[in-house]
Amino acid sequence: MEFDWAYLFSLADYEDFWTASLMVAWLSVLTWCVSVVTGFFVAIARTEGPMWMRQFAATYIWFFRSVPLLVLLIFIYNLPQLIPDFRPVLSNPFWAGAIALIVSETAYIAEIHRGGLLSIDRGQHEAAHVVGIRSLGKYLRIIVPQAVRVAMPTLSNQFITIVKLTSLVSVISLAEILLVGQRLYTRNFLVMETLVAVSIYYVLIVTVFTWIFGWIEKWLDVTRRDASEIAEQSSVPEVGNVAKSRKVGVDVVIDLKNIKKSFGTKQVLKDISLQVRSGEVVCLIGPSGSGKTTILRTINALQDIDGGSIRFHGEDWISGDDKYQVSKRFYDDVVHLGMVFQQFNLFPHLSVLNNVTLGPRYHKMGSKSELHENAMRNLEKVGMAVHANKFPHQLSGGQKQRVAIARALAMKPLVMLFDEPTSALDPELVGEVLQTIELLAAEGMTMVIVTHEMSFAKKISDRIIMLEDGFLVADVKSSELTAEKPDSRIKRFMEQAQH
Repeated sequence: MEFDWAYLFSLADYEDFWTASLMVAWLSVLTWCVSVVTGFFVAIARTEGPMWMRQFAATYIWFFRSVPLLVLLIFIYNLPQLIPDFRPVLSNPFWAGAIALIVSETAYIAEIHRGGLLSIDRGQHEAAHVVGIRSLGKYLRIIVPQAVRVAMPTLSNQFITIVKLTSLVSVISLAEILLVGQRLYTRNFLVMETLVAVSIYYVLIVTVFTWIFGWIEKWLDVTRRDASEIAEQSSVPEVGNVAKSRKVGVDVVIDLKNIKKSFGTKQVLKDISLQVRSGEVVCLIGPSGSGKTTILRTINALQDIDGGSIRFHGEDWISGDDKYQVSKRFYDDVVHLGMVFQQFNLFPHLSVLNNVTLGPRYHKMGSKSELHENAMRNLEKVGMAVHANKFPHQLSGGQKQRVAIARALAMKPLVMLFDEPTSALDPELVGEVLQTIELLAAEGMTMVIVTHEMSFAKKISDRIIMLEDGFLVADVKSSELTAEKPDSRIKRFMEQAQH
């Protein structure tokens, strides 16, 4: 038997095939788009929801990944026999097929989303927290864009799978490409030629959408953009003697009383009490694991406490005595606590300018032009205005940290918290960040700084507080360090840390 090439070529303009191809494309797009949305909510429920919701999401994924799609299609199409009210919708093969595909694909796409969500660094959640962005805003503006970019190659692959799965819908008499082909070869018995034509139409659909998804992936991936100017540097204005250009006020801005915190059986904070006054710069020092970072993170509720209380700007802020609770105005007032992390935690999908304006824009702190002007002013302050349109991957470590400082300043904070701001930097980049912090100190910014830079701590701080093994072992004014006994614990530690 010879292959009928003429017949195959005649199917190139066969109207029923083109009509069926459009239907397959529409069904696939509808299924994919709806499943991407519903799958995301299932993924969120499984990763972030309460226990009952996690169990429900896990059960949904397990069940519908276990049930064959063919069985689900037949069941849903015949469901009106049990529930007649569903007949107007489910008696239509297209909608019955779409619902069955969406129910099934939601389970698969939820796992794809879960992988994308788990790939997002925890620091992104914390960066959203410290600028007062609530859960919904955090996911819509920060987490979802990054997770989708990570998951997009797998999501696009799943779309191709959906295109091929639409052939199963022929079982409920939907006139998709395979059913059109079956009707043809049952009349003319040219099975091979017809199936080749069916394959070509499927390949055409997949090819078109593969190109579209490839373009979307490229558009989402900001790391593909030009990074040729990474090495370009910018300077921060010089400042004079920091301590002499600043005065400490009398108002207590941060008041920690009897703070306790344990991780399992290890108690990392043991009855810590300290106060920070307006305009004061306090440096926290001590050996690794002494509780410095933990005490800093309790101030803005990145870390809970087991006991004690924290007051901020004269108001009750956080309590851990009976049960852990934060102020009802927490998300409104946390914006007044600027935070700069060790690892920068910039939002990689946003430009430098948009990193700085995101928080103020979310809180509606001004018009678009006012927020832009404020952002550029803060970027200028830290010497980063010329890099406003770059993305974080195009910056050096020191530049990223200075952008992080500008992002915190854009919220107009009363206090700045620095968690070892230079620990992730190469030695030659440390100076530019320290110089920026000195500038803020000279302007009178209240700051609490966790640092291992002893000479910097002595130069910039009004007080140096030392923690060791969870205890506050020293609280000394910088001006009085020289009067400390040579064998005092804080003096010995600072001398050893400088070598």
